[in-house]
Amino acid sequence: MMGRTGETLRAFLNNRWLVFVAAMWIQSCAGVGYLFGSMSPAIKSSLSYNQRQIARLGVAKDLGDSVGFLAGSLCEFFPFWGALLVGAFQNFLGYGWVWLIVTGRAPALPLWAMCILIFVGTNGETYFNTATLVSCVQNFPKSRGPVVGILKGFAGLGGAILTQVYAMIHAPDHASLIFMVAVGPTMVVIAFMLIIRLVGGHKQVRSSDGLCFSFIYCVCIVLAAYLMAVMLLEDLVKLSHGVIIIFTIVLFILLFIPILIPISLSFFPEPRDPAEAALLPETHKLEEPNKSEHDANEVLFSEVEDEKTREVDLLPASERQKRIAHLQTKVAQAVAAGAVRVKRRRGPRRGEDFTLMQALIKADFWLIFFSLLLGSGSGLTVIDNLGQMCQSLGYDNTHVFVSLISIWNFLGRIGGGYFSEIIVREYAYPRPVALAVAQVVMAFGHFSLGMGWPGAMYIGTLLIGLGYGAHWAIVPAAVSELFGLRKFGSLYNFFTLANPAGSLVFSGVIASSIYDSEAEKQAHQYPDHHHKWDLGSIFLGSGGHDEPLKCEGAICFFVTSMVMSGFCIIAVVLSMVLVHRTKVVYANLYGKSRT
Repeated sequence: MMGRTGETLRAFLNNRWLVFVAAMWIQSCAGVGYLFGSMSPAIKSSLSYNQRQIARLGVAKDLGDSVGFLAGSLCEFFPFWGALLVGAFQNFLGYGWVWLIVTGRAPALPLWAMCILIFVGTNGETYFNTATLVSCVQNFPKSRGPVVGILKGFAGLGGAILTQVYAMIHAPDHASLIFMVAVGPTMVVIAFMLIIRLVGGHKQVRSSDGLCFSFIYCVCIVLAAYLMAVMLLEDLVKLSHGVIIIFTIVLFILLFIPILIPISLSFFPEPRDPAEAALLPETHKLEEPNKSEHDANEVLFSEVEDEKTREVDLLPASERQKRIAHLQTKVAQAVAAGAVRVKRRRGPRRGEDFTLMQALIKADFWLIFFSLLLGSGSGLTVIDNLGQMCQSLGYDNTHVFVSLISIWNFLGRIGGGYFSEIIVREYAYPRPVALAVAQVVMAFGHFSLGMGWPGAMYIGTLLIGLGYGAHWAIVPAAVSELFGLRKFGSLYNFFTLANPAGSLVFSGVIASSIYDSEAEKQAHQYPDHHHKWDLGSIFLGSGGHDEPLKCEGAICFFVTSMVMSGFCIIAVVLSMVLVHRTKVVYANLYGKSRT
């Protein structure tokens, strides 16, 4: 009896679903960057900063959230718990020191040093993201879309979850939020970091996996709807502290529900077909004794690629496999007879393991990057300028749209992973086609915002939030399929640079310049309208020039929205070029499962 209990407990601790659930919990704390807007008032008032100085701290935060090369490298050479521990230390050090300064427990530092602290604290997120994504993608190599979508979705919801926890704490000042950001994620990561590891997930394939993912999808949808309802209710109605505590307890219950999956699979195991364990080879650490045989097979496959004609790729999957098998036999016989000199390939083919340097010289790599840069960058431009967009169109409740676009972003990540997985599983078609669909949706969203029709903010935030979120579920999965899992951490963190690059160009240069230009035009056309409330400053001699100009009407972001919509169309073209180039790769990866 004791032996059976110990075996069941070991099965539970080594269950890949336990790793996935723990990764979800860690990711729910990986959204501290989304809370910067709530922390900045305390920093601003305590250190007497102006808005420009706060903006510089915001840039440091964005860079910290995106520069993850060190995190990717650590995950390649050290255990995942080591990378998570480094991230937790950075989070605690960076935001903990900021909290000491804001509360007067430590001496104030110059602005450049505060930028470094914010960068270090936020950069801890990259370790959380990288360790959880790399471990779970390797444990679920045949379910990359759902895994990436769910994990990235929880990262997007992290800000809303931490905000609700802070509301329960009921602290009197915003400085307490900084303390919670420093301590909370650190404690969660340390509690679960030893669970995040490789557990031979390719040998744990079950017929019930689809049902388990469906269950988690249902939990995610309920969680998103619940958070949106709670945020709106807390904003519209003054609730007692006891009610807020109840809401937070229900939130924790929803977060813990997925643990039922590894418990049921471990303590009530289902019968398994022995053939299921051999569905996939080990994709991470290949054993040295098998390496020569592996290389020989790759060389033969390379010769087959050279021998087979274009028509073979266009045949049905079953007939194609027969032709390729026949060619393999002919090549093997020719090699044995000495009639063919086997060529060694100088680099991997698409679908195999690439290093970052090998991937950087591939056209497909840059097609994905620039498609992501245009699509994701245009979406981030709307997120960064959402407050001014709302004001220009006459909406006062900016926070409502901030909450809405966060929820749509979450659902876009969940849906992007789900539907792109259907595309590759059911049709063996390239995953980037889902990226093109998301970019078409975003193009319509930008067009809606630019026209400024009644209800345009609701339609625009819905479409752009869904499309933007889908990018971060589809792209990491596609990168792992085209360039392999071995160096996935470094590859993924390179693509995250598309976010700050797009934000810098689209928001910092294009959107802000056009907005200021339109605001100046309105100030010259209607000087009384813009300065009638500023008579006090006129008498004081400032003439109102210290106040930032405001633009009103759909014209403020019309040109910007049309430009962003055009960028999304260009991104669609790049994605479809990638689809055309990778049809054969996806047919080889997923075509066999359909025969």
